[in-house]
Amino acid sequence: MLFNSFQFLLFFPAVTIVFFALPHRFRWIWLLAASCYFYMALIPIYILILLLTIVVDYFAGILIERSPHPKKRFYLVLSLFTNIGILGFFKYYDFFVENINQLLGAMGSGADIPLLHILLPVGLSFHTFQAMSYTIEIYRGNQRAERHFGIYALYVMFYPQLVAGPIERPQNIIHQLKEKKVLRYENVSAGLKQMLWGLFKKVVIADRLAVIVDQVYNQPGEQSSYSLFVAAILFAFQIYCDFSGYSDIALGSARVMGYTLMENFRTPFLSKSVSELWRRWHISLSTWFNDYLYTPFVMNRRDWGKIAVVGGLLLTFAISGLWHGAAWTYVIYGMLHGFAIAVEFLTKKTRKKITGLFPGSFNIIICTLLTFLFFVFTLIFFRATDFAHAADIIGGIFSFEGGRGIIGPEVKPGYLFVSACLLAIFALVDPVMDQLVKDKIRIRHSLGSQLTYAFIFVLLILFGHFSHSSFIYFQF
Repeated sequence: MLFNSFQFLLFFPAVTIVFFALPHRFRWIWLLAASCYFYMALIPIYILILLLTIVVDYFAGILIERSPHPKKRFYLVLSLFTNIGILGFFKYYDFFVENINQLLGAMGSGADIPLLHILLPVGLSFHTFQAMSYTIEIYRGNQRAERHFGIYALYVMFYPQLVAGPIERPQNIIHQLKEKKVLRYENVSAGLKQMLWGLFKKVVIADRLAVIVDQVYNQPGEQSSYSLFVAAILFAFQIYCDFSGYSDIALGSARVMGYTLMENFRTPFLSKSVSELWRRWHISLSTWFNDYLYTPFVMNRRDWGKIAVVGGLLLTFAISGLWHGAAWTYVIYGMLHGFAIAVEFLTKKTRKKITGLFPGSFNIIICTLLTFLFFVFTLIFFRATDFAHAADIIGGIFSFEGGRGIIGPEVKPGYLFVSACLLAIFALVDPVMDQLVKDKIRIRHSLGSQLTYAFIFVLLILFGHFSHSSFIYFQF
């Protein structure tokens, strides 16, 4: 089910109203049933995959907690193998087989392993990582195994963050699922406002920009250098508004019921370095990789010195890139970020000396601009269908040649003008709105708050693209 669909417009209030109408002891049953329905609205049969991993991890968690150390590791490995195995089969089977077939062909072998063309279950990467964090935290002694099967199933299935995160940790969410939630005006008000802002980012900004970006990326050879460069920048805003919009709706819908999910975005385009960018962008994923891959790798090889840090960064971001999709372009996307952060780490003292020669405000502007442009460049690999497509985009940008431009049969001048105005409004108010919807700042007068959200609602109705287009990260 899509957050930007009419179906969800009916689903959300119905689930919330019944949730608060039910006695506390029955609420987990209702939320679990609603979450199952939410997921099955896409491809019903794939809920069996979720059920399998839930059963395995539920019993693995209990066995890990009560077993002596050698057996703890065995049950953890069993749990991780099941989760990674299912993810690998559905998401990476064809990718690896294609590469093996190419290698066999280059060696002169006539063997050809058949492809399965399996349809990837929606959100598989997200709930797989959330399930893995549960057994890992039990193994580390940071979390008690959950004996209530329904509560654990709800931890994995909780509908607001089931499909595209944030990737929660058991320490944050499981205890909340047991607490009695009381209907509070402040939770309802704050949650609905955050959902409104998230929906605005999705249907007014992301989906409008998608029309322009798709036009350019689908026919890069017919575009001017300028239009390709603009489209690359617009895609950065598109994916940010698409994904952070989803996160806002997820956090807001949970907040209405009294649940607090972890923050997933923190105005990433204000970052002054690539390492800072990843402390602000997809926070639940970056912290997951930091806690479960990067830090253990570096700590186990700390006698390597700086090589351990650089190796850990490159390994982590290569796997992070592959997590995003089964294609080498995603690996390159991740490796570019890993390499950039490694360079930042190795040149920290030198950069500090250079920036000391210039005024602080100048450094902030230049560093922020360079970080943003680097991110825009890496997203070309993220958006491109393959290396050849990425090369066409990059080559076209640096050719400095004219072309048809971004005005085409699907993109009219009026549409461009309105989209540019809306994007400008968004860029100006996003840092403030990000703080506002998270209650980090407050509008002093209630009338001002009401007018602000009324204005957002009017823009949503007038300029929203209500085409029920899927969220970009649903494919992961």
